[in-house]
Amino acid sequence: MVSAAAACRRFPMGLSRRRPHNPYRLVHTTYAASVVILFLFCVLYFLAPTPVVDDHVHLVQESLNLGHSNVEMMRRRDLWRSKQARFYHGCSNASSKFAKADDVTNPNRYLSIATSGGLNQQRIGIIDAVVAARILNATLVVPKLDKKSYWNDVSSFSDIFDLDWFISNLKNDVKVIKQLPQRRGQEWTPYRMRVPRKCNENCYINRLVPVLAKKHAIELTKFDYRLSNRLDEDLQKLRCRVNYHALKFTDPILDMGARLVHRMRMRSRHYIALHLRFEPDMLAFSGCYYGGGDQERRDLDKIRRRWKTLHNPNPDRERRQGRCPLTPEEVGLLLRALGYDRNTYIYVASGEVYGGETTLAPLKALFPHFYSKDTLAEQGELEPFISFSSRMAALDFIVCDESDIFVTNNNGNMARILAGRRRYFGHKPTIRPNAKKLYKLFLNRNNMTWEAFTSYVPTFQKGFMGEPKEVEPGRGAFHENPASCICENIDAKTKPSNTSDETEWLESEDEDETAIMPENKGSTSSIEDDSVSSSSTEELELNDLFSD
Repeated sequence: MVSAAAACRRFPMGLSRRRPHNPYRLVHTTYAASVVILFLFCVLYFLAPTPVVDDHVHLVQESLNLGHSNVEMMRRRDLWRSKQARFYHGCSNASSKFAKADDVTNPNRYLSIATSGGLNQQRIGIIDAVVAARILNATLVVPKLDKKSYWNDVSSFSDIFDLDWFISNLKNDVKVIKQLPQRRGQEWTPYRMRVPRKCNENCYINRLVPVLAKKHAIELTKFDYRLSNRLDEDLQKLRCRVNYHALKFTDPILDMGARLVHRMRMRSRHYIALHLRFEPDMLAFSGCYYGGGDQERRDLDKIRRRWKTLHNPNPDRERRQGRCPLTPEEVGLLLRALGYDRNTYIYVASGEVYGGETTLAPLKALFPHFYSKDTLAEQGELEPFISFSSRMAALDFIVCDESDIFVTNNNGNMARILAGRRRYFGHKPTIRPNAKKLYKLFLNRNNMTWEAFTSYVPTFQKGFMGEPKEVEPGRGAFHENPASCICENIDAKTKPSNTSDETEWLESEDEDETAIMPENKGSTSSIEDDSVSSSSTEELELNDLFSD
């Protein structure tokens, strides 16, 4: 594998200096060589067995044969917005048949939930808790945030989200209270239990209503992904109202986030935000190999030994199946191939990057205007946030959400939630690498010209650019593809326009990619015991660690 500097020099240049030759000597040499090659070809043609064409060589040949059609298509595409965006808008109002909360809430039913994981996994839990309370016609107690997992953040709901706004914004949908009322003059401890993952409406009604009739107050523990991806349309719209309207960050977080966005805008009219997951623990869990030689293998193997339940790694298989996050260098090459030049400004949201500056160097060489919240903030500005992982993640969330282009090298919760949010608020482009197809291209990039590389990337990225309707409704995670909350703007479609109305990117064949993090399968028992085995606990901790 070539070095970062060598890769940068090779792709944009692609030319080498040649020494002058004697023209007559060259003619004789060429003629003699041609005769020898022709003779050898004839011998091999009749004697050799039918050759097996190597997939990688075939891929390079296809790249060379594509010509300039994809390059021309890339040039026609607006790099900073979708031409189709004006034809769609977010729509999450309740239908006329969706009754008001006051009319359906049972005064003797209270639902509390305990979230798990990082900021974005907890966000999903909060959203689904509101919908679960509505299904059960119960009053929702403000959700408890996870303070004990890997993320080790002691923040409460009101430290991250505007609590009063949350309660008032949902008053017509679900009654929300700050804490359980006292019972017989004493603190009321709810009955603790779990529900299976992806539990649908009937599942909640059949499992929880009988318990609520006896206990009246329930706390659902480890509440993550506990609600089905497919629900009644009014309930899906409620999900959107919670996610996009009721959950608002606190003023200190919003103010600091706005300052970071402003500083990016002061530097450039447009900017790309990259959510980069490349922490050592995550790489070890992925089972992938990233080109760091024996040192990398030793480092990641040492980390992997912390968890006995991890499967034996098969790096080639993981990469073929698209489960390996792209390296910083690969992300940079992808963006350059899509038309973003070295003058593009990039904001990077990331944790600890394995290899540090050495790993980031290729990306910075490709995009020198490289920023993060740490480089944008003035001295002391991050002090109120730096000890709280969720509040720091919220700042990155804001800057990524406000970016012109959002790019991710992973398929975690933040990537999915932001992809859906950007669809809802105007279809701002979100680039998700089609890792299943790109891996061959990256594997063979040293055997092809830059022109061949750039000719293939747009084709591979069709269906992964955040265009309207590139994913079929109902497929993929709802928070990533909130199809029930996206409406067509008929008036805009009927107005004449100078832009083409043709879809710029084809529908993805692989839209429901396998996530880097496997989901844990929920129990099928009616009521799950809150105690879990040591191996199950380890799997849950791994899930919390890598899914955000």
